[in-house]
Amino acid sequence: MRVALVTGGARGIGAATVRKLAEDGWAVLACDIAADIPELGYPMASEAELHELVASSDGTVKAHVADVRDADAMHAAVAEAEREWGRIDAAVACAGAIAGGVPLWEMPTGAERAVLEVNLVGSMNLARAAIPVLLRQPEPRSGRFLAVASTAATHGLPMLASYCAAKAGVVGLVRALAAELGCTGVTANAVSPGSTSTPILEESARLYGLPDTEEFAQHQSVNRLLEPAEIANVLAFMAGQDSSAMNGSVVSVDGGFSL
Repeated sequence: MRVALVTGGARGIGAATVRKLAEDGWAVLACDIAADIPELGYPMASEAELHELVASSDGTVKAHVADVRDADAMHAAVAEAEREWGRIDAAVACAGAIAGGVPLWEMPTGAERAVLEVNLVGSMNLARAAIPVLLRQPEPRSGRFLAVASTAATHGLPMLASYCAAKAGVVGLVRALAAELGCTGVTANAVSPGSTSTPILEESARLYGLPDTEEFAQHQSVNRLLEPAEIANVLAFMAGQDSSAMNGSVVSVDGGFSL
């Protein structure tokens, strides 16, 4: 049985990824802060949502409450997965947060810091904790570090400067890790989703003063919003052994946003 650790696992793309990996026979440690972040203007996932996800699985998903902004908490999460299953084969950084709605120079510094720390520093903390464990696997290795970037990494979105900067940082992080990992058998890759039906997109609509999220669909050639499961399907493939030729890749799963 292969083992994955997924951050931001209580809802959205993270929860969909947990479900997909579990369906594919993985054991999964679903990590989430399961608490609000005061600097952000919308609710984070709850501990009830995290445990509901675990209850809906067949027993191969375990809950772990942890804040990705805390490096020690990420080391503890990785250690918990090792204690439970004896190994880790994939670490997936799905935890994300958004704030904005004003130009950068008007952005509250606390909210800006939270966005950078959840999206970018959180991915770095997971990589720092998980990659040494992936490298401890005997050769030939097939460890995977994955992160969720965004179309915002390559497209300037007004009034979301800190989010764009954080996601661009995730892309840079993954590419640097791929170069560092080289021929170890452990790889680092990212997906770059378009507008996906998640609480982050709902908050984006609120920040832009839109009545709902459907406004974002027109920016994608498929003319619809994406579902979290569609992103999770790609992440699940990338977590598996068949993605061995991918290293430093940033895969657009954006419904044609980037055309």
